[in-house]
Amino acid sequence: MSKRIRSKPQERGSVLFDVVFEDGSRASNRRVPMEILGGLDGDEPARQLIEQNEAEIAQKAGRPPRVVQSLTRSPLPEPKAIIS
Repeated sequence: MSKRIRSKPQERGSVLFDVVFEDGSRASNRRVPMEILGGLDGDEPARQLIEQNEAEIAQKAGRPPRVVQSLTRSPLPEPKAIIS
């Protein structure tokens, strides 16, 4: 029997980030397209995209947007073998 291994999220065109806001709240696994990352800016475009998304969400919810304190890439999950 051959085993098939699930692909990682990185291979599908997005990177996952863990975000900690200044108020102490946390958001895990925020998706950011791979196309905007890299180059000299590193992960700074991800911060800008997440802040923009947070502002849109806050506007719809009628509350002030949360300020991003730190942004780190989520650890990659271990691939799970699928036995067929």
